[in-house]
Amino acid sequence: MIKNILLISVFIFFLILGCGENKQNPESQTGNTQSGDKKGDLENFAENMKNLSESFNEGKKVNPVDFRDLKALLPEKIANLKRTNASGEKSSAMGINISKAEADYNDEQGNKSIDVEITDLGSVSGLTAFAAYGWYMADIDKETENGYEKTFMYKGNKAFEKYNNSSQNGEISVLVAKRFIVELNGNNVTMYELKSALDMIDISKLESMKDIGVEK
Repeated sequence: MIKNILLISVFIFFLILGCGENKQNPESQTGNTQSGDKKGDLENFAENMKNLSESFNEGKKVNPVDFRDLKALLPEKIANLKRTNASGEKSSAMGINISKAEADYNDEQGNKSIDVEITDLGSVSGLTAFAAYGWYMADIDKETENGYEKTFMYKGNKAFEKYNNSSQNGEISVLVAKRFIVELNGNNVTMYELKSALDMIDISKLESMKDIGVEK
């Protein structure tokens, strides 16, 4: 569901580090020098990520809201689907902080399921919206024999939906207040059921949290 910005950051770091090592001549370096370069690259990468994140937020530092507040927005049940699991966490690495809450909903027969995740992107909200959620900066309207995908507006927020008619699997993502991501993934459900599940999340309350943790 949620694209883990922490893993993306680590991947980019090792990609940059690997490219840097390829440019160097191994025979002309000692072990200590290579170790020092790696440490320097790590520190530079962390600092660059922090600066890039702040540039997308007008230089403001944003501490994510408590994941317990996000968890409180998850409904007890969705139609005839019961909540079978609910969890939350805060993650921090390389100056990047996010918090998220998620829940799984299933019917008694185990045929239908909907997974819901709410994430506060914190100080990297702009960065993640541009990099990890490309649909935010695009207008998509695509249809095939198996299904479709398109962008749309949901209660004043940019959103994306995708559905496979053959497998009856679908997903919806909404970027709320350019800071929070609400994601739903459904198996053996209709898009109507997915959108009904989305309607059960208090988007207006989520929007009211947009200034929480913002350091001016």
